[in-house]
Amino acid sequence: MPTGRQGSIHLFRFAGIDVFLHWSWFVVAVFEISGGFKSYSSVTWNALEYLALFLIVMIHEFGHSLACRQVGGKADHIVLWPLGGVAYVNPPPRPGATLWSIAAGPLVNVVLLPILAMICLFGRSLGWAAAMPNAYAFLWTVLAINAGLLVFNMLPIYPLDGGQILRSLLWFVVGRARSLMAATVIGFIGAAGLIMFALWRQSIWLGVLSFFILLNCWGGLRHAQALSRLAKLPRRDGFACPWCQAAPPVGNYWVCGQCKNAFDTFQTQAVCPYCAAQFPVTKCLDCGELRPMREWAAQTIVAPPL
Repeated sequence: MPTGRQGSIHLFRFAGIDVFLHWSWFVVAVFEISGGFKSYSSVTWNALEYLALFLIVMIHEFGHSLACRQVGGKADHIVLWPLGGVAYVNPPPRPGATLWSIAAGPLVNVVLLPILAMICLFGRSLGWAAAMPNAYAFLWTVLAINAGLLVFNMLPIYPLDGGQILRSLLWFVVGRARSLMAATVIGFIGAAGLIMFALWRQSIWLGVLSFFILLNCWGGLRHAQALSRLAKLPRRDGFACPWCQAAPPVGNYWVCGQCKNAFDTFQTQAVCPYCAAQFPVTKCLDCGELRPMREWAAQTIVAPPL
C-alpha cells in the first residue's frame, strides 16, 4: 500500500485515531458496484456489500492500532484505500510487541467469523432464502468477504499480516535485521507467485496489489540492510534511548538541519560543532524516536541484535 494520506478525506476520529479515506476509493467503488449489478435485484445491495467490505477492513485496522497502543506503541491514524487499509502503527521495537500489534488485526476477522456464520444459519432456519433472497445472499457474501480477507491476509507474504507475523516470530530467534531480511525474501517469492496468478486469472486488481507488495518488499529489504549495518556499529556508553533502550552508535551519524554537516550529537551534547545550532530533541537511529538529550542518560544499555 502507498504510505501517506495525501489525497485522503478525513472521516472521523475515534479513540484518538484519525480515519482517512483516499479519493480513489470512490472511483473503485463506482466501478465495483456497477459491475456487480447482476448479483442482486437492486444495485442498492451491491452498494451495501461494498460498504460492508469497507467496515470489515476498518475494524481490522482498528485491531492493529488499539493493540499497538496496548503494548506502549504509537498509532494515530488509519488510511483506507481501494485495495485495503493501512494502520500506521509504531510498536516498541520488540518482537512480542510487534507480534501482538500485527496479529490483532486478523484476530478481528477470526472473531467475526462465528458471529457472521451464526447470523447466516439463523437466516436460513427462518427461510430468508425464499422470503428475502437479496438479504440472504448479502449475509453469505459478507461472511465470504470476511473469510477471504482473513485467508489472504494470513499468507506468509511480506507486508501482508501473515508475512509480518512470520517476521515477528523469526525475530525471537534470529534478531531484528535477519528476520526482516528473511520475511522480505519470502515476500518477493510470494509476490512473484501472485503476479503469475493474477495473469492467469486476468485480474487487474490482484496485479496492482502484487506490484505494491513488491514495492514494500524492496523497501523492507533496504531497511533490513540498514538495520544490519546499524547493529554492527560500536555503541556509546552512558546513554540509551528512553523508548527502545538501545545505546546510540559512536560516530557522525546525525546531520545538522542548518549547515548540513554530519556530527556525533552525543559527543557535543546535541550542539552542532560547525554552526553552534542546538537541537531540542535527538533521534534514535534504531527506533526513530525523538527525545530530549537529558532523557538519554542510561542505566540499562542494550545493543540491538542482528
